[in-house]
Amino acid sequence: MTEEEFMTSENRPNPRFEEDMQFKRIAGPPRYNRVAQGPVQYVRVAADNGVVIGYVWANDEGEAAGWVAPPGLGAAEINAGAAWLRKLRDAKAREIAPTALLTELIQDTSDIQGSRVVPGSLAESTTLDELKEQANKG
Repeated sequence: MTEEEFMTSENRPNPRFEEDMQFKRIAGPPRYNRVAQGPVQYVRVAADNGVVIGYVWANDEGEAAGWVAPPGLGAAEINAGAAWLRKLRDAKAREIAPTALLTELIQDTSDIQGSRVVPGSLAESTTLDELKEQANKG
């Protein structure tokens, strides 16, 4: 087979494969910052059986909020935690200030996948790292 015969239109590479690829950065869902400078306010979240499955924390200065879960949770508790993360994303999409979100969560007494905010648990930690340490202790 000659080179000319080989380079028929059937054998030529698609011109799209010869072009440089253009990458476009696509933003994901709106999220609060995950790092807080200074004190954070938080609420405890417990499963229906009373086991603390995590903490929702907030800091207005840095537009920061997040979820901290203790180690050793089972699958049901981890799945419930994912529902609380969705609450965070939803609040950010609605442009709710982080600490206003905590107030909203405290007032919402509905069950979220077998868990809810522990009444009277609103507290403040001097740093996010301190809250994470507390969560790790159980």
